Amino acid sequence: MAENETGDEGYINGNGGEAPAEALPQVSILAQYVKDLSFENPGAPQSLQQGAGQPKIEINVNVGVRQQGDNVYEVELKLSANATFENGKTAFITELLYGGLFGLQNVPEEHLELFLVVEAPRQLFPFARRIFADATRDGGFPPLMLDPIDFAQLYFARQQQAEAAEQSGEIGHA
Repeated sequence: MAENETGDEGYINGNGGEAPAEALPQVSILAQYVKDLSFENPGAPQSLQQGAGQPKIEINVNVGVRQQGDNVYEVELKLSANATFENGKTAFITELLYGGLFGLQNVPEEHLELFLVVEAPRQLFPFARRIFADATRDGGFPPLMLDPIDFAQLYFARQQQAEAAEQSGEIGHA
């Protein structure tokens, strides 16, 4: 058989081997979008003046997943930052809900959750990070450049917390 001929099954078979028994997984990003964006600067203009000091910034990250149809999933990446000065006054509050619509074909069931809560947010993050930084910059502060996020570590940490909570609940009911 020639190098790139198509076999009887319709697969391109460059190595002369048998056609795969199962089709390969396919992932498509169908859309990316801002669902909600909020920036609050309640202390302006005083919070922007020299001498206000550096605010302490608390950052939260969450991932949500919803099935939208057959093999189509919406993944939402929620980023929030609350910056406060030493005197307790709020410098700024930023919230972003950034969504992506993913089309999945032939993804094994045992890998579906891991893809949706680890890999999909990893793909969305650089775009959400830029929007987040632009919002803080446009609000008069230096751009808030978020460090890369290890979504796999977050996923496994939450799994361990859920297991620990389940075990403590079982002990409490014994």
